[in-house]
Amino acid sequence: MSRVIAICNAKGGVGKTTTAVNLASYLAILGRRVLVVDFDPQANASTGMGHTKREQGESIYEGVLQSKSALDLIKQSSVTNCHLIPGHPNLAGITIELLDKPDREYFLQKFIKPLENFYDYILIDLPPSLSLLTINGLIAAKEIIIPVQCEYYGLEGLSQLLETVDMINQNLGHNLKIAGALLTMFDNREHLSREVSKELRRHFIGHVFEIEIPRTVSLAEAPSFAKPICLYAPDSAGAKAYERLAKELIAQESAIINISDQKS
Repeated sequence: MSRVIAICNAKGGVGKTTTAVNLASYLAILGRRVLVVDFDPQANASTGMGHTKREQGESIYEGVLQSKSALDLIKQSSVTNCHLIPGHPNLAGITIELLDKPDREYFLQKFIKPLENFYDYILIDLPPSLSLLTINGLIAAKEIIIPVQCEYYGLEGLSQLLETVDMINQNLGHNLKIAGALLTMFDNREHLSREVSKELRRHFIGHVFEIEIPRTVSLAEAPSFAKPICLYAPDSAGAKAYERLAKELIAQESAIINISDQKS
């Protein structure tokens, strides 16, 4: 069963796209079949995975509007077993194009559904806003990872997103689960980083990943070389952190299987 996971935070600059690119890469290295869907008009995840061309007619934009099939849009990334459906700036206008469509919140879900048999993980990189794009992504997903920057404004962004998730689950009959909140840009030397980590773990017991993603130069530099951290600086602290995150996520699989066994 494919795990479809949205990586989302309404606040920008929290490491959302960095997490999508590098988590996907390490899941693939660890033997999982992975697809990244770049649903952010900035299309930074596409660049970070080695897809530097913005080709008209070759992005998720055409897929959601049903002018191209999903299989026609899949690209190989720079990491074996890790595929990409690129984003495009045209996504910024899709809200207007879908505005009068019935079931406008479900277009991405319909697009992704046929792909679930081909991948172990489908990661959706969402824009830093609570727009129709984000709503489509959250409905298409079964789980959510929430990157939280180690500052107090980061905690406020988390609260807003959790309210949105509750609204979607209640009003649209969805059952989106939290795979985990992820602390990013962590610096153990800073009192604020330690305090935010403590507060987050105290308020969201059992829903915060153990690993904290450090603030490092190599993680900041890697996108400018169109490479994930596993190719740019594989021995760096950032690379080791994302590898541990991938292993944590994989470790959740046994718990999901056990729950399924109990229900059957």
